[in-house]
Amino acid sequence: MNHRTVVNLALLPAACAWAQEKPLNIVYIMCDDHSYQTISAYGSTVNHTPNIDRLAERGVRFTNSFVANSLSGPSRACMLTGKHSHANGFTDNTKRFDGSQQTFPKLLQQAGYQTAMIGKWHLVSLPTGFDYYDILTGQGDYYNPTFICNGQHLQRHGYSTTITTNLALNWLANQRDPQRPFCLFIHHKAPHRTWMPDLQDLELFSDSTYELPSNFYDDYSGRRAAQQQRMSIAKDMDVVYDLKMADRDSIIHSFDPTLEQWGRAMYTQRMDSAQQAAWDRHYQPLIAKFRERFGQKIASGTMTRADSLELNRWKYQQYMRDYLRVIHSVDRNVGRVLDYLEDNDLLENTLIVYTSDQGFYMGEHGWFDKRFMYEESFRTPLIMSLPTAYGGKQGVTSDAMVQNIDYAPTFLQATGTAIPSDIQGESVLGEIQSSRVQGFKGSRVRKLKKRNLYYHYYEYPDEHRVNRHFGIRTPRYSLMRFYGDVNQWELYDLQRDPENMHNLYGKPGTLNLTRKLKKKLLQLQELYDDPIRHTVKD
Repeated sequence: MNHRTVVNLALLPAACAWAQEKPLNIVYIMCDDHSYQTISAYGSTVNHTPNIDRLAERGVRFTNSFVANSLSGPSRACMLTGKHSHANGFTDNTKRFDGSQQTFPKLLQQAGYQTAMIGKWHLVSLPTGFDYYDILTGQGDYYNPTFICNGQHLQRHGYSTTITTNLALNWLANQRDPQRPFCLFIHHKAPHRTWMPDLQDLELFSDSTYELPSNFYDDYSGRRAAQQQRMSIAKDMDVVYDLKMADRDSIIHSFDPTLEQWGRAMYTQRMDSAQQAAWDRHYQPLIAKFRERFGQKIASGTMTRADSLELNRWKYQQYMRDYLRVIHSVDRNVGRVLDYLEDNDLLENTLIVYTSDQGFYMGEHGWFDKRFMYEESFRTPLIMSLPTAYGGKQGVTSDAMVQNIDYAPTFLQATGTAIPSDIQGESVLGEIQSSRVQGFKGSRVRKLKKRNLYYHYYEYPDEHRVNRHFGIRTPRYSLMRFYGDVNQWELYDLQRDPENMHNLYGKPGTLNLTRKLKKKLLQLQELYDDPIRHTVKD
C-alpha cells in the first residue's frame, strides 16, 4: 500500500491548535546493523516486514538516508550530539563517549521532557541526559542478557529483542509521568553479529534459498582498500562463531581459535537447559549435515575448488536465514510498540522513528559487516511518522539527502526546543510535515535544499582492516579518499554504477568533475572544521 498525503489541509489550523496544547512525544526505535535491503518497504525481495511497513504507511520513508561514520558507537555519538565524529570525540569503538557534553536528550530534559534509554547503548560510559536508563552491557547478548538499570546490573531471562520491548512498554505504562511529554529510546542489539534468532523463529526460512548478489565474487579491481579488507563471507565468516556449527565433540574448527572459543561459549553457556534443547533441535541436524559434507575435507585440507564454491554458497544461505530470522523478531516487536501506542491513544501526539545505526552488507561485494563509504553500509533505513495533527505526511517518500547528525536538530525543532548553533546537522522536519501547516511551535519549517554529505571513518586496523577514509556524497557522485596504509582516491558515478564497482578516479574525461568534487569536499571539511584537512594532502 502506498498512500499519498491524507491530511485534510483545511483542518490543519484547528488540528495544530490542539497540538499546541498537547506536546509531541518521541519514540525512537533503532537497530544495530539493519540493512535497508531486508525491509519490504524499501523494496526487499528476500524479506517481508509488515510492521515496519505499517510505520512507513503512516509516515515518510527516506530513500537517501546516510550515516556520518558507519560504525556502531561512533554512529550513536553522531546521533546523540548532532555532530560529526571529530567534533563529538567518539571516532571509533576504542574510545569512550564523553557524557558531559551537550546531547539532544539533555536539551529535551531542560525543556521539560522525560527521557528514557532502553536497550543497546554501546558507548562505554554510562548514559547521561536520561531520567531512566536500562541498557545492555557492551554489545549485549541475545539470550538471557545482562542489563544495567540506573546503575544496577541485572540479568534478565529471555530473548533480547523481546526483553528490550517489554522494558520499554513497562516504562510507558508504569514508570513515566503521564502529565509530561517524553522521549523514549528503544534500541535493539539485533541484528548484530552473530545473528542468533528467537527460539520461536528458528524454523523460519529453512526452505528458502537466496540468490547470490551479482557482485558476490567481486575481484575489487582498482580498489586497493577493498582488496585489503577482512569481511569476506567466503574467507572471514567463521563456521563456528558466525554460522553456529559448534559441534559438541569439537571436530569442526575455526580458522581463529579465539572466535571458536567465543562461539562455543555463546551457544552452550548462555542459555538455560530448555533454551539449549530448543536450540539443539534446530542446529544439531544442520551440524551433522555440515560435517558429513565438508568436515573431513576441511580437516584434511582436501577441499577442491568446486567444494570451496559450494561451501561459499552454503555459508551465504546460512547467514541470510539467521539474519532474516532475527529481523522477523525485530519486526514483530515494532508491531507491539505500535499496538501499544494505538491502544493507549498515543499515536495522535507521538513522533515515531525507525532506523539503524548504519547499513550492512548482505553479500554485496562478497561481504558482511559495514564500515566502507560504499552504498550498502553508508546508507541506512529511516522512517519518520509525525501525527497528522502536527501536519505529518503519510505514506510518502522523500529523496532528500539526510544524515544521522540531522536527527538531533529534527527532534529539537519538532518539540519546539531551541537548536544550539554548534549542532552540525540540519532539521528534516520540513520533509515530514506539510509545508502549509501553521499554528504549533514546531512549524515554519523548510524543506532541505540539495546538499552534499560528508563521511569520515577512522577505525583501523581493528577487526576488519577497513582503511581510514573520508569523502563526499552528492546526489549523483561519491568521492572518497583512503589514507594511511592505503593512499588512494576513489570516484563513482552512482547513476551508472550504484554498486561502487568501477573506480573512475584518474580516468579520461573525469578531471574537471574530480576538481569540482574535491573543492566541495574541502568546503565540507572546513564547514565542519575537520582537522584532517590539514594533515592529509592530495
